[in-house]
Amino acid sequence: MDRPDAVMARIAQGQERAVAGDREGARRIFEEVWDALQGSGDIAPDPLHVVTLAHYMADVQTDPAEELRWDLRALDAADSLTDDRAKEHHSSLSVAGFYPSLHLNVAAARHALGQSAEARHHLDRAAQCCEHLADDGYGRMIRGGIARLRAELDATVGPPGQSGRRAQHR
Repeated sequence: MDRPDAVMARIAQGQERAVAGDREGARRIFEEVWDALQGSGDIAPDPLHVVTLAHYMADVQTDPAEELRWDLRALDAADSLTDDRAKEHHSSLSVAGFYPSLHLNVAAARHALGQSAEARHHLDRAAQCCEHLADDGYGRMIRGGIARLRAELDATVGPPGQSGRRAQHR
């Protein structure tokens, strides 16, 4: 971290719990941070805090509709985030690099809800944004996620423009 940020540190604590398998503990921390960000409502929360928190909060939801709500909140916040603000937190960050993952997550949530056309739209957006990802472990993980979700969509509902082809669900 280039610049200390207590809110980002608290979000990181929640994410550590999520990675360790304590989804409920992570959700409690994220809810606490979300409540603090909302404050009195007089000042808009920092978009970096919102995009980060919402991105991680989506991952600890058990209801796909709630997951989508948080994913959309993260995507919306990214639209308000500037590269300058992202770089204040860490010099390697650029907002364009957030979009492949954000769109992939929205696509996955839409797919889980049976919203295939919307899922494809966001999956296509994720793929288009991949030019902003490095050819590193993270970039390969996101590109792999896009390919896997595209294959799953093609298997369950068929490629765009093709109807009637349906695979057996698990």
